[in-house]
Amino acid sequence: MSSIDYEIELLSKLVEVDTVSTTKVGYDKCASIIVDEAKQNSLDVEILNGEKAAKDGLSRPNVIVTLDSKSDVTLLLESHFDVVPPGEGWKRPPFKLIIEDGKAYGRGASDNKSGIAAALGAMRQLAKNENLDINIKLLASVDEEIGGTYGIDYVVSDCGVRGDAALVLDSGPESLFLGASGIIWAKILVEGKQGHAGYPFKAKNAIDEALRLISEFKSYKQEVEKKNSILKAPPDSPRDRVWGRFNVTMIKAGETENIIPGTCEIRFDRRLLPEEPVAEAEKELITFFDSAKKKSGCNASLQITNKFSGYLTSPDLVFVQTVSKMIKKTLGTTLPMAGELGGNDGNFFAKHNIPVVCFGPIRTDTRYHGKDEFVHLEDLKNARDLVVNLGKVKREEIKP
Repeated sequence: MSSIDYEIELLSKLVEVDTVSTTKVGYDKCASIIVDEAKQNSLDVEILNGEKAAKDGLSRPNVIVTLDSKSDVTLLLESHFDVVPPGEGWKRPPFKLIIEDGKAYGRGASDNKSGIAAALGAMRQLAKNENLDINIKLLASVDEEIGGTYGIDYVVSDCGVRGDAALVLDSGPESLFLGASGIIWAKILVEGKQGHAGYPFKAKNAIDEALRLISEFKSYKQEVEKKNSILKAPPDSPRDRVWGRFNVTMIKAGETENIIPGTCEIRFDRRLLPEEPVAEAEKELITFFDSAKKKSGCNASLQITNKFSGYLTSPDLVFVQTVSKMIKKTLGTTLPMAGELGGNDGNFFAKHNIPVVCFGPIRTDTRYHGKDEFVHLEDLKNARDLVVNLGKVKREEIKP
């Protein structure tokens, strides 16, 4: 697929850098690649480093690439270059791009370094056009996988970067996504009494205590799953509309086989409807936890570790209709409008009243967050071509 040689080469450079969000060791190196590419293609570029807000000595270089057409209307593009840890069991090296059968394999190949490659490839083409009616600004961010506080939130909320509309390239190409789910992440610490496994009558097993508490959460899970959004769910979902979800995702306890653990940590993920206020969901969760704790008789505490609302963009906006029209021009077909089951950085634009939609190369089968993650090269090309088509629209098609 020679028409995306540039994008593949750039994606290869990006994937080769380990940018796991929990360590951040490769952030600066990856950012420098993006800066160099922007400069080589006569694009303006700056770095807004979230470490200034975090103040922990860990660099968080958010790269802002601008194609300035001297317009009073700006379209924001967003993608992130941090990734989740690769884990074990890969058949291919996670930090090397491998092309096989129309797919490019590597950690971050789809989520979400392909979005950066597509955006820069498009801006590279558009920079040669002297008759553009809008400005385009790419926000290549960090820390999305762990909440985005010092990524896009810092860029928009602390640094005041603004645009008239935003396209998040961190989704699949199956729909035009008008919203995404909010989240509440939390941990429960259950206390027991540590003891020797040969003398269980002298101890209180924190795992047994935790299991009783988890059992109480079955009813909470059922109530959460009764919630339905006004937004359609993505194609091939088990339900017609986006719904609430709750999952226990981590349990930690114990040191060795012959020691009864005195503490057990439970972590969970609560997915909100796009339109569900996070404050209401948090209050509901705390109320249920207090009740479950009392019923189970456990000595337990709850700590919210991360939270943010989802968002929902009206399908009636001119910007939404323009993106839908450009998708049809790019793909030759009209896509359904839906809501994301996952979350993304779009909520940070929405909270500043910037209309935001999502479309990208992260197809549902690409194993993002899993081993042997890949991106379909066709989806990489389509994401780039959509941005090219959007870059050529008239200003009133973004902001009437």
